Amino acid sequence: MNQSTARRLALSLLMCSTATFAYGQDATPFDLGTIRIETADAQAVLGNDEISQEEIENRNAATVADVFSGESAITASGGAPIGQKVFVNGIEESLLSVTIDGARQNKSAFHHTGNVLLDPALLKSVEISAGLAPADEGPNALAGSIAYTTKDARDLLDEGDPFGGMYSFTAGTNGLGFRNTLTLFGQQNGFEYLLSGTRATGDDYEDADGVTNLGTGADLTDYIAKFGFTGQGGERLTFSASQTTDDGLRVGQPGPGGIFFVRPDFAGTTAGPNTLIEALSQRKSYTLTYTDEQPEGWFAPTVQLSYNEQEIDVSGVYGVNKSFSGVFKNEFQLSNGTVNAGLDFFDESAEGFGRGPGAFGNSGREDQTNVGLFAQVRQDLGERVSLSYGARYDWQNFTAADGSEFSDSGASVNGSVDVVLNDNWTLNAGAASSWGGYELGEASLINFGTDWTYAGFTSSRAESLRLGLRFDRGPWSAKAAVFDTKISDLNAVLPSGGDRGALSDVRSRGFDGSVTYTGVKGFATLNYTYADVEVDDQVADTTSYYLGRPLGHIFGLEMGYDVNPEWRVGATAQIALKNEDTATVLPSYEVVDVYAEFKPKNMENLNLRLDVHNLFDEQFSRRSSDGIDNSNVIPLTDPGRTISFTASIKF
Repeated sequence: MNQSTARRLALSLLMCSTATFAYGQDATPFDLGTIRIETADAQAVLGNDEISQEEIENRNAATVADVFSGESAITASGGAPIGQKVFVNGIEESLLSVTIDGARQNKSAFHHTGNVLLDPALLKSVEISAGLAPADEGPNALAGSIAYTTKDARDLLDEGDPFGGMYSFTAGTNGLGFRNTLTLFGQQNGFEYLLSGTRATGDDYEDADGVTNLGTGADLTDYIAKFGFTGQGGERLTFSASQTTDDGLRVGQPGPGGIFFVRPDFAGTTAGPNTLIEALSQRKSYTLTYTDEQPEGWFAPTVQLSYNEQEIDVSGVYGVNKSFSGVFKNEFQLSNGTVNAGLDFFDESAEGFGRGPGAFGNSGREDQTNVGLFAQVRQDLGERVSLSYGARYDWQNFTAADGSEFSDSGASVNGSVDVVLNDNWTLNAGAASSWGGYELGEASLINFGTDWTYAGFTSSRAESLRLGLRFDRGPWSAKAAVFDTKISDLNAVLPSGGDRGALSDVRSRGFDGSVTYTGVKGFATLNYTYADVEVDDQVADTTSYYLGRPLGHIFGLEMGYDVNPEWRVGATAQIALKNEDTATVLPSYEVVDVYAEFKPKNMENLNLRLDVHNLFDEQFSRRSSDGIDNSNVIPLTDPGRTISFTASIKF
């Protein structure tokens, strides 16, 4: 879809939503309820899935990788938190719009580290859009979006309860070490607060072959402070601040310029032995949000301002990404749905320097600003048809490291439909064309080794399609969908020879589905995803892994069973089939985690849990790990069998 066509469609959708809004305002007010296309089942078929608070707690998540245990479409790399990355249908999260409590997050300053350093101690839910991100999810949602939501004080306190707290302690074998989290919260006369701190320390773990992976020990500190006030009329103002730091000893190897680079995503390289170096990954976020929880008439606003900073120090280079962003939006009630419309913006920078001789000590900076207008309509058309459709238009300015200026604009459109075929079967379909704009380069490598050039520098666009069915009958439910996402004209963020104008195309296509049984005492879910990921019409390999991974066939399994009111048992598993489509055959593996949880009847505020990770002591490297296809890299293997004990208490 060319830009002029997308622009006309965007204007048409905006006009349509305005007309529908005008009609809806004359209708008699009533309780609309949940729009069917917005239900969890419908959104899951469309690739817009949610990992709930219950699922996060069942997985006893201590890292971002743990959050996605048992999933197949969403995968994460392993190792220490500094190196963990998330992939959706094999596409790297830097190509998605990522938010925490609605606040836009910038990406990593270095390709060997993760993009968003996050501790899941207070994580409430994660919403993932695989390719079909709605217009109100924000700009740059080329391959979709990931929205993390954390808990507030009122999520943890009963109404009228003025004070509470939680303490959690985890200890484990195989280098797992100790993890402590203390959270205090309270509320009174409309005011509320939450203060939380987490400290995790550990040693380097051994894989199933007994080999110690250097630089993998936990060394993470996380602080969160959240304050809020809710008026009697429903006006709510909140402020949150957080800082997450991973500053442990990580493995490094010599690189260009004779200087050492920390690469926490590798076990090592064939060029020589590892050197342990103190590295730093730190994320700071501040967010101010205003909402009206008891709106009257048409005015139901949300206003949010956020500042985010992500700092990376990997010895040989240093980089920092900064982002100031905001959104001003209003949800209008229609007679048969809603319109969420507004304006958002961001002002971001990437800046870094090298610590080597000559050109390897260069420094540089890139800047980028964006302003967007958007509207997303969600409505039921009768008892059988439900729609979600929207559009946005973005204007972007980019300042290159050499001082040159670039400006462009583009439209994005999306639409999806939910059609009830009969009492058991429902059809879901969706399509999106998303304008991506420009991409900031890797902050730590700007002008590193040579000055960056920008001939051919341009904006990107993504096209996504998805078609699926879902089935519901009694305790059984199932969903299946085919998907295809293609991103065109991506700028080189890791440029060879400094050529930022070099372009790449990324494509992920395949199938994903799941089958779930939900009983009175338990559940079991089997997920399956096949993702064929290509970069420039070739199977993704070596450095193109920083755009996407050839996942191949992945199965995820999750189950839980309440033995009685006190005891619960469960398990998660990931199974990857051998992938022979790649230049280097990627071996199969099967890894299983199990747990048992005990809540004493006479102490309901106490929870005791035993986990066994990698129950069968499988030797493997995750399919989403870096370097698994590169003969110059020693891939990072996952821990062998590891046992952990967690005790948590609420007071």
